[in-house]
Formats: sequence, C-alpha cells, structure tokens
Amino acid sequence: MEDLNIRKDRRAGRITFTRPQALNALTHDMALALHRALDEWQDDPEVSLVIIDAEGERAFCAGGDIAAVYHAGRAGDHHVGQVFFADEYRMNAAIAEYPKPIVAFMQGFVMGGGVGVGGHAGHRVVGDTTQVAMPESGIGLIPDVGGTWLLARAPGRIGEYLGLTGARMGAGDAIHANFADLYLPEAEWDAAKEMLAQSGDLSRLRGQPAPASALADRDLSAFGGRTVEEIVAALEKAGDDETLKPIRRNSPLSMAATLAMVRAARGDRRMHDSLAREYRFTHRATEHSDFLEGVRAQIIDKDRKPNWTAAASAAKVDEMLAPLGQHELEWEQPA
Repeated sequence: MEDLNIRKDRRAGRITFTRPQALNALTHDMALALHRALDEWQDDPEVSLVIIDAEGERAFCAGGDIAAVYHAGRAGDHHVGQVFFADEYRMNAAIAEYPKPIVAFMQGFVMGGGVGVGGHAGHRVVGDTTQVAMPESGIGLIPDVGGTWLLARAPGRIGEYLGLTGARMGAGDAIHANFADLYLPEAEWDAAKEMLAQSGDLSRLRGQPAPASALADRDLSAFGGRTVEEIVAALEKAGDDETLKPIRRNSPLSMAATLAMVRAARGDRRMHDSLAREYRFTHRATEHSDFLEGVRAQIIDKDRKPNWTAAASAAKVDEMLAPLGQHELEWEQPA
C-alpha cells in the first residue's frame, strides 16, 4: 500500500512506514495491512524474522492518524473510532505475541501509535534522535495501544510520571524505562538491517553502551500519591514547577484515568488485559470524554487552548472503565 512498503527481503519480512511527510502517522488501513503481513509471514518458512522501520529522519511513527476519528465523532458517528481502536489494538497484540523475532528501528518521534508498533517488538533499537512518549493525556485520551502495560512495567514511579506528563524519553531513558532494548548509532542501522535480512540471525545484532538515563536519577516519589491531586500537592511542596506545567495543561479526566489504569495494569498477566481496559475508555472516548476537544485544540485548530469539561471524579473514571458487555474488545476480527 502507499503508506507502507511491505515486502520479503531474503530471510526477512520487511515493513517500512513511507509517509514521512505526515511523521509516519498510523492510519486505520496501515494498521490492518501491518497485521495482515504479520499473519502471512507467521508460518512462512522463508521468513526468519521481521524488520519494522520508517522513512525520514523526523519520526518512526509520531502517533495515530486520528483526524477521521475526530470528524466522525463530531458528526455523531462514534463507530469509526471504535473500529479503528479495536483493529489497532489487535495489531498491537499480534506484535507483542509474534512467534518470530521482530526488530524495530525507531528514530525520531515514537509516540502513541508508534509505541504501539515499535514498543511491543521483541527487539527495540533506538538511536540518538529517538524521542519516545505517550502524550495522550494532552489530547484527552489515555496511553492506549498497550501503553498502560508498558508504563506499568517501568521502574518505580516512572510509569505514572510518563503517563501524566507525556514527557519524552531519549535513548538512554527509553532503555531504562523498558520501552527499548538496544542503543545503536543511527549511522549503523542500514548495515544492521542488511545483516539481518541476509542472515536471518538475530544473535548477530549487537548494541552499544546506552547513553546515561536522566530518569534513573530523578526523584519521582511524588507520583506515588494516591490521586492526581495528591501528586500535584507533593510537586507543589517540592517546588517542581517544570513537572507541574504539563499536568496543569493536560485533561484532568485523562490523567485520573491514566493513574488508575497504569496501577491496574501492574496486576495484568497479559498485555491483552491492559488493551481490553484501554478499549473501554477509547470505545467511549468520542462521546463521553475530553477527546474531541483535545484533538481540536492540539491537532485540528492548533490553538493549544483546550476547554476541558469532563469531570475527573473517581465515579467518572469508573464509568469510563466499566465493562462494555457485548462491545468488549474481541481478539478475532469480526467477519
């Protein structure tokens, strides 16, 4: 398809994002095509491993292309978003549980939907331009695409910090937070891909010592607070105005839900459990949350002045995360 270059290259299945002009943002069709390719290669004896990469220097994938979801939601059609999220999450789960090695080379922006692709690969390569983030609270959503699963498995309170602030991680921080595995200077990536395609031998992929992680030395004890309000109070007491800035800017409902979801995900046994919980929120998002307003302010009108109106109470969070009954996320795509 036009936005993905899917092909077999010697011993490798290759998937390359090819819309750098849009920061390789993931569309619904791209998610479906990526999933189909993985299904086709799963039992193909000619494919020993899968390489996922992207054209352009600025981004591996800067997120999901949610303009269609926004416009449909504004018109009262909430089904478009629900189908997109469901198909995307099934693709994320397929990557996480793929029986063959998947190697993701993630340069530049790796955010939201990009984390959902690269962040669940078995072998995640980052370089000096890499900037990883889950900034969904800034658009009235929650860290989805398995983001709460990853955040829950970061050391200490890093998961709460990243989920509430949307802070970006360079290579060293991403490896420390368990969002990446190997650091390799980007000048060496082409040679590494060539070696993998030629040999099909993952054992030959070697990283270099990762840059130091600033996150590893940060005191994030404030993010142990029981509620967002307690976290804010602790940050105010510490005089941490820099960390307070994004928290004061982001959707209160999104942050309250994110806090609950990251903590719930720590008890999940499979990423599917986290994805199913995320889907409960996103299934309702265009109708019952700040999502449409957040997208309007950040992506459509770009005035950066969202008018958050959704309640951020514990009752509202429970409502957004309540079981969906017959609409719960199904793992087999409906015929």
